[in-house]
Amino acid sequence: MPPTFLKTMPTTPIPFQNTYARLPDRFFAEQEPTAVPSPQLIKINPNLAQDLGINPSWLSTTEALDVFSGNAVAEGSEPLAQAYAGHQFGGFSPQLGDGRAILLGEVVGSEGRRDIQLKGSGRTPFSRQGDGKSALGPVLREYLVSEAMHALGVPTTRALAAVTTGETVLRQEGMVAGGVFTRVAASHLRVGTFQFFQAREDLEAIQVLTDYAINRHYPAAAETANPPLAFLKAVIAAQANLIPHWMSLGFIHGVMNTDNCSISGETIDYGPCAFMEEFHPGCVFSSIDRNARYAWGNQANIGLWNLSRLAEALLPLLDSDREEAKVLAEEALAEYAGQFGKNYHARFCAKLGVSEGAPEDFVRTTLELLANHSVDFTLFFRRLTQVANKESTEGLLALFSDPAACENWLQLWQTVEPAPNFEKMRLANPIRIPRNHRVEEVIQAGYRGDFEPFEKLSAALAHPFEEAPEFAEYEERPTPEQVVHETFCGT
Repeated sequence: MPPTFLKTMPTTPIPFQNTYARLPDRFFAEQEPTAVPSPQLIKINPNLAQDLGINPSWLSTTEALDVFSGNAVAEGSEPLAQAYAGHQFGGFSPQLGDGRAILLGEVVGSEGRRDIQLKGSGRTPFSRQGDGKSALGPVLREYLVSEAMHALGVPTTRALAAVTTGETVLRQEGMVAGGVFTRVAASHLRVGTFQFFQAREDLEAIQVLTDYAINRHYPAAAETANPPLAFLKAVIAAQANLIPHWMSLGFIHGVMNTDNCSISGETIDYGPCAFMEEFHPGCVFSSIDRNARYAWGNQANIGLWNLSRLAEALLPLLDSDREEAKVLAEEALAEYAGQFGKNYHARFCAKLGVSEGAPEDFVRTTLELLANHSVDFTLFFRRLTQVANKESTEGLLALFSDPAACENWLQLWQTVEPAPNFEKMRLANPIRIPRNHRVEEVIQAGYRGDFEPFEKLSAALAHPFEEAPEFAEYEERPTPEQVVHETFCGT
């Protein structure tokens, strides 16, 4: 195969306004993407592009394909790989960094400043032994799940584009088609970014990074008596809102490492993630989470654990007296449990159609019912919404091998809230989620060069709370032979 080279591109309608590239050199490594032999566009997100100030008509051009495949660097782009560290499954790695991702730059759109990043665009100084590429499967998964999470109302990174590269990459399952994913994020600052400089005892860099993060995400913190402390509290509040939101949808992140914990409060990195079907608090899908560290029911505590690592990195900035700094950090972290609990209770009360004054024991009793009877999480809450709308209980009772258990619970539910809030329930209980077997079907079809299932599932997930008979097949749980037991990073 003849070599490929990056193209020069004098103008593109991407209005880059970069700030991270202005930080000290030790925050990143300048790195152009690696050209690929024969890119083909799979999908583009014109609505998101418009929000970013990018002309949607440009997206269908060969210039756009060159940019989103890594075959060209657009004018104004300053491609770089960010440095960060992180705890991965509890073990600390002092240097991770963007091993297969390149930040093209930033744009300021209708929702503020956003990063545009390529994933799977070749080796960087942080790649270690990796090839820096992505298999096609993870590209399709991240596009589907990140856009589904957005449609579900969860703060998340977004999908701007997905392309095939025309080359193959070696993975555990053998040689598979490669792809490049274009991700948009409020930023790619992580808890691990702070840990990178903490590990090097680089207090100056931690101060620069904190000031940058405050200015970019939490400017009100700059007006307080102790900006680093106010920043820490703001990140704690963001995570205490985010994690209960995704838990209320049955979502399991799969790799809640500190390098996957975003300072902005967005869900980031959709590797071995999954949505529960049969409910159980110990549910795990990730093939690499062998000790269930990131099980559905452990995510609250892991959120606090990750935030504690951020607090450790910020200690020198909180107070010159280390003991006083520890007290301030501990007081800030102590607020997490109450904030998380309040948000978690509110989310599940909305799903149940009851007021937030409902007993916490009622939520717990409900989840115990689902776990004891192996009930599909999404279908239970959706069919309960139908019952609240005065439809038949038949569909709900059919989810239980022992319908009497559900009938007894329904009597309790009606005493808690005699007149359930149907509209609130409808907006808290999706009809369709990215069920794991459907995502797997899309990935396998993609490897065969068939992207029709990807397009259809994307359309089905775009309006997850609305009835759509044409997408009825995506509502149902898998048959026994369709059940997905493990999900994979694919990196």
